[in-house]
Amino acid sequence: MKISRPIRARIDPAAIRHNYRIAKQYAPNSRAWAVIKANAYGHGQWRAVEALRGEADGFAMLESENAVALREAGVTQPILLLEGIFSARDVRAVVEHRLTTVIHCAEQLELLVRNATFSAPVAVCLKLNTGMNRLGFTAQTLPAALAVLRQLPVDITLMTHFAEADSERGVAWQMERFRAIAGDWEGPVCLGNSAAILRHPEAHGDWVRPGIMLYGASPFAGQSAEELGLQPVMALESALIGVQQLAAGERVGYGGTFTAERPMRIGVVACGYADGYPRHAPTGTPIAVLGRRTRTIGRVSMDMLACDITDIPEAGIGAPVTLWGDGLAGQVPADEVATAAGTISYELFCALAPRVPVSLGGASDVDVR
Repeated sequence: MKISRPIRARIDPAAIRHNYRIAKQYAPNSRAWAVIKANAYGHGQWRAVEALRGEADGFAMLESENAVALREAGVTQPILLLEGIFSARDVRAVVEHRLTTVIHCAEQLELLVRNATFSAPVAVCLKLNTGMNRLGFTAQTLPAALAVLRQLPVDITLMTHFAEADSERGVAWQMERFRAIAGDWEGPVCLGNSAAILRHPEAHGDWVRPGIMLYGASPFAGQSAEELGLQPVMALESALIGVQQLAAGERVGYGGTFTAERPMRIGVVACGYADGYPRHAPTGTPIAVLGRRTRTIGRVSMDMLACDITDIPEAGIGAPVTLWGDGLAGQVPADEVATAAGTISYELFCALAPRVPVSLGGASDVDVR
């Protein structure tokens, strides 16, 4: 069905493949789980899977039912359940469909022991709490867990998650704790997230877990995705559906939060918070119209937002707009939009609303004649 409203998201599968290869270049001695949780960070689980079906060493996600669907669709690579098992049904899925599961607490371990019928070895990632303090075994609880698992036909990998790989504190303190907890462990380990892959080669391990970098955004506040060699995967695009002339002193939008200091031309864009654009994005958030960068003004509404087109006189109704990404109307890095809105690109991507239609292909693939 053709959607009459001009907004759309465009997903570039080639960019996903490119970014996965960048992860592999940074961690050449590691295998890489392509993290596709949260509907591939809003990009579409199946789009990401198809982009990486012949490329990824494995896929990482949360829900066993989604993992089973991948198996039923012919995906043969390893599949990791990042939060582990929650029910006997999950345990059966792990065994029957050869899934790899995280085990992060004694309760999950008991669930596995009580419900698994081992027809073949099961792959387990035993998670250690090295300072994130969300999930994982400690130095006090790990020995008992290992003692149980070593009585079972399981292949064990130790893993942890870094809390500050993207900041000045880095990962050394957690690596030290990991080594202290793991003791004389000589088996495989799964360590690096996107930030660690890109900045901390000593913290890669046998498996890494690229997440946000797969989708062309930077995990670092002070380093752009472009500088890291990453390509944007999602472009959120729309068009102007209205143009207004403002006199000095006139206000724009709900609450009148923006007042024109001079005569201005205002473009109204068919995009609002019901489409997933952040309502809290302030005046000045970057946006592009007809290939030229400008700024949003006033408060974001449910279905519309306003932008300054005073210096783009050729922009009228129907002019293409890029909200973020490498769009037909120019490039606006999602990280810049997120920073202006006081959030992170992860949230922008995951918030994309179901009502926004999605198409495949990069800007260079689209015929604009």
